Amino acid sequence: MTDTDTLLAGRARDGNRAAFEELVRRTARLVYARLYLDTGDPHRAEDLVQETYLKALAGIRRLKDPDIFRPWLLSIARNVAADAARRDTRVKRSAPVGSFALVSDVPSAGPSPDEAADGDEQRRLVLAALRALPEEYRAPLTLRYIAGADPAAIAAQLGLSNGSVRGYLHRGLKLLRDRLPPEFGE
Repeated sequence: MTDTDTLLAGRARDGNRAAFEELVRRTARLVYARLYLDTGDPHRAEDLVQETYLKALAGIRRLKDPDIFRPWLLSIARNVAADAARRDTRVKRSAPVGSFALVSDVPSAGPSPDEAADGDEQRRLVLAALRALPEEYRAPLTLRYIAGADPAAIAAQLGLSNGSVRGYLHRGLKLLRDRLPPEFGE
């Protein structure tokens, strides 16, 4: 974390809303990438990012050391994802007997069900392989290819040099390819 991030975290802890907003801008991709890895669903990850920042804003005054803002924020994200997973596993009430859903006769403009299933399966394979990588490779790859960050932004997010990021991306992609089936992507 840079000195500027530490200063911003200290100001945010003291009630400066603009400092907190700047921290959100600086860390949003990192939090999204972490939550996307946990959920595998981009829409769910976006919802959890918002929930994470709401909890962080509510608890920022309890942050004792501004130097650990990013780890503190990622622990909130991890807890938010765990809470959401627990909520999702609760048994939902089923629809009353006799209710029915209306089906539209208009054909979908999206992919066919087979294409959608293939895409979902490939996404699951990549996520499983990505989750199995060591964190030093997983975080840069997720930020680059899921959150869309460029190497300079990744370097800023993770506190690494640009050259280190490029090395982690290169080696991480090689490891990822090795963990995917040979026929993947055909």
